[in-house]
Amino acid sequence: MISKTEYAARRKDLMSMMEENSIAVIASSPEKVRSKDTLYPYKQSTNLSYLCGFSEPSAVIVLLPKRTQGEFILFCRDKDPLRETWDGHRLGPLEAKNTLGVEDAFPIDDIEDILPGLLEDKSRVYYSAGKDKAFDSRLMHWVDEVRNNRSGEGRFPCEFVDLDHLLGELRLIKSASEIKLMRKAADISAQAHCRAMKSCRVGLKEYQLQAEIEHEFMSSGANGPAYTSIVGSGNNACVLHYIENQATLKSGDLVLIDAGCEYQNYAADITRTFPINGKFSAAQAAIYDIVLAAQEAAINTIAPGVNFNQANQAAIAVITQGLVDLGILNGEVETLIASGAYRDFYMHSVSHWLGMDVHDVGDYKVDNHWRVYETGMLLTIEPGIYISSNNSKVEKKWHGIGVRIEDDILVTKTGYEILTAGVPKQRDQIESLMA
Repeated sequence: MISKTEYAARRKDLMSMMEENSIAVIASSPEKVRSKDTLYPYKQSTNLSYLCGFSEPSAVIVLLPKRTQGEFILFCRDKDPLRETWDGHRLGPLEAKNTLGVEDAFPIDDIEDILPGLLEDKSRVYYSAGKDKAFDSRLMHWVDEVRNNRSGEGRFPCEFVDLDHLLGELRLIKSASEIKLMRKAADISAQAHCRAMKSCRVGLKEYQLQAEIEHEFMSSGANGPAYTSIVGSGNNACVLHYIENQATLKSGDLVLIDAGCEYQNYAADITRTFPINGKFSAAQAAIYDIVLAAQEAAINTIAPGVNFNQANQAAIAVITQGLVDLGILNGEVETLIASGAYRDFYMHSVSHWLGMDVHDVGDYKVDNHWRVYETGMLLTIEPGIYISSNNSKVEKKWHGIGVRIEDDILVTKTGYEILTAGVPKQRDQIESLMA
C-alpha cells in the first residue's frame, strides 16, 4: 500500500519540476457508459491516482507550488446520502482533507466559481490534454475567462505544458513500495498461469482457461485483469491481440495465454505458450526453443547504463539465426536483419514499460537517443514467433504455430530480477507441471 507520506513526496517532486507562477490541473477519468444506464467498472486516471490515491470519479486535483494557503487542492463529489445508497460511499471534501492530506477540498460543483480564480496570475498551466474532451473544453473556457477579464499588466495563462511528460519521468522509476505491490501482482499472475497449465485439456473452450486465470486473480485479492486476457489456441495464437477466446482447444495445437492481474493499481503482464495435450511436437519445440533463447538473450542485456534497444536487437539476432537454421528464412543473417525479413514472423518490439498501466508511461528515447536503464525501472521482455496458416512461404508443418514468452523484469543495481519466475517456461518444466 502506498502511504500518505509517499503520495506527498510525489506531489512535491512534481511541483519541483514546474516553473514559477504555474498551476497543474489533473482531472479524473470520465465514467464510461456500457449500455443505456449501466457503466463499465470505474478505472481512475493513473496520473491522479499516482499523486494522491483518490479512486472516485468526478474529481479534479490542483497543484499550486509555493501557494501559502495550500499547494494541494481537491475538488470531489459532495456527500449525498441518497446517491450513496445507490452507488456506495463517497469520501466528500471534509473526509478527503483528513484522509488524503489535502490542504483545501471543495465540492466538484463549485469548480466553476473557484478554479478560474486559481488560474489568475499564473503564466503556465500543466495539463494532459486529449483524454477527456469535455473537460478540455471547460478548462479552456476558464482560461479564456481569465484572459478576457484581466486588468492592468497582471499575468494570465499564456502557455500550456504537457503534464504527461513530467509524470512519465516520475513514474518510470519505481519506489520500494511500488516494487512490493508489483511483486504481489506478479506472484498472483504467475500462480494463475500455473493453474491454467494444470487445468488445460483437449475439448475445453479458450474462455474456460480464461475463467481459470481470472478466478485465480480475484480469489487472490487482485482487482481483476490488468487488460483483456488473451487465450489463443492454434492459429489464433498468431493474432497478436486476439481476445475472442471462443475456440475449442484441440490436441496437437499450442495455446498462448497473455494475461496479468492488477493489484492495488499496479499491473503484471505474463505470456506463456504450451501444448494443449501436454506434449510439444518436434516442430512446436523447435520454434519454442528459438523464442526462449531469444528471451534469455534479451533479458541478459538488462543492467543499469544499458540502452533500451539492446534487448530487442539481441532478440532479433537469435530469432533470425534460428529461422535460418530451420530453413524458414534463407540468406545471410546480417542481411536478413538489415532488410527486416524477420518481421514476417516477429513483428513487434521485445519490450515495454510496466507499472500502473500495463503499457506504462515514460519515454523510450531521450533527445533522440535510446534511454538507458536505471535502477528501479520495470519492463517486460516478450519475443515471439508467429507462423499463420495463411503464410504460404513456409512448409505446412510450421503452420498455426504461434509462440510468445513474456516476463516482468526489474532493473536492479547489479543487473535484473525476474519478478514472474514463479511460472515455468522451460519445456520440460511445462510438460511436468501439465502432467
